[in-house]
Amino acid sequence: MHEPALFAPGGQEPVARIECRGGRRFAWLYRIDLAKPKIPMTFAKEAALDNAMAVRQTCPGPCGRRYFHCLPLKTLGSCLECYDGTPADPATYPAPPARHLLAA
Repeated sequence: MHEPALFAPGGQEPVARIECRGGRRFAWLYRIDLAKPKIPMTFAKEAALDNAMAVRQTCPGPCGRRYFHCLPLKTLGSCLECYDGTPADPATYPAPPARHLLAA
């Protein structure tokens, strides 16, 4: 049996443990009323997350499109259109020129 993490949400102890797969997978459960408020998103954090997602969503192939979903870069190495010619649905990527999608 594993012990709960030292740095639990808000420094509180877990109140329960949920298990599945015969106890091989589990998660600690905490009280919501003792949780600390979430740290607000800053523009710098949002820009960093957008850059990280851009790497996962941009095709390194000839099209160079940024899609709204993550591409199978580890298995295919590009989008389906560049990989085997399957046409991409225009609703899955922004029309060029692509603009940032940051909320801030």
